[in-house]
Amino acid sequence: MAAHYDVLIVGGGIAGLSLASALADSCSVALVEAEQELAYHTSSRSARQFIPSYGPPVVQELTVRTLELIAARDAELPRPVLTPRSFMLIGSEEAVAAEASRHMQPITPAEALELCPALVPGTFQAAGLDAGSYGCDAPLLLEDHRQRAAAAGADIITGARVHTAQRLGSGWQVGAGTEGFQAGVLVNAAGAWADELAVISGVEKLGLQPYRRTAAIAAVEHPLPERCPMVAAADNTFYFRRDGDDVLISPSESEPSGPEDARPRPGDIERLVGRLNQVTTLGIKDIRRAWTGLRTEAADGVPVAGFDAEAPGFYWLAGQGGYGFQTSSAIAELAAAQILAGKGGAAAAAGTDGPASRTAQALAATRWSVRR
Repeated sequence: MAAHYDVLIVGGGIAGLSLASALADSCSVALVEAEQELAYHTSSRSARQFIPSYGPPVVQELTVRTLELIAARDAELPRPVLTPRSFMLIGSEEAVAAEASRHMQPITPAEALELCPALVPGTFQAAGLDAGSYGCDAPLLLEDHRQRAAAAGADIITGARVHTAQRLGSGWQVGAGTEGFQAGVLVNAAGAWADELAVISGVEKLGLQPYRRTAAIAAVEHPLPERCPMVAAADNTFYFRRDGDDVLISPSESEPSGPEDARPRPGDIERLVGRLNQVTTLGIKDIRRAWTGLRTEAADGVPVAGFDAEAPGFYWLAGQGGYGFQTSSAIAELAAAQILAGKGGAAAAAGTDGPASRTAQALAATRWSVRR
């Protein structure tokens, strides 16, 4: 016998967990995750930085709102999710100007060197500083969402990969692992596998593309000072930040991939170490661990949150790219409001009601620019 729920969420990363915690007080919710543990893929491989100056305008707005929501929640937690940590962009004058936004102020190379003494003078022409950025305790945020969802009655099932899904009557019938589910709304929060879930469900896929992003924790001869910003090259060739006495480093690559349990490729980290040892005085000694995540994007690079145009009750919560954590609470707030208001109705799908209508339209699965 299938278990009945108002909403079935497929995907146990930050997107699915944040929505489950936003919905569970108001309706019956189940969340199913294919892996044996939650947040196994991209959500466990985050850079753990919230950057209001990062991404297109709608993403920046969602980041600001997410920061507000998490900051309010931090007052109730034993330790905060958010810790102030500035973000600094360096590079040529043209590259920094192209990547800067209203959340970022220009600073001189001398000021940049004062903030991050590890940078080698003369290796960059310009810099910008986002002083409103925060470090994020990603495991704590994920666990808080899980606990809140479970405390409100949500059922969370791991090791349950969806193998069948079809629209029946006014809802969806889904097979996941060895269990069956019926729900009025099926939420596709499957990350890099979101298009695969759409195909299983008989829904036209969006052409979402996963991209590789590798990172590593490196031991260094000269640790960064405690207040050092996260530093990124404006040409997207590297970033680094303090991680205790170590340093988190990344080549910032963005290469197409299929949905998979991605792993670093030979040579990627070694080339990055060589580059960073040229532009910094960190003195990288060895790599403690390395990983690769997948950042899945729609054609226009904007996250997708909205009901499908043709499949009633099928809600897309996908394509977050590299903005998943920093937009998560705001998107969950919007998605929960749409699901509770419309359960797949025309008004909810169009996103035309309420003060968030402009944001809803920018994220809608029905927007013309979403498909490849």
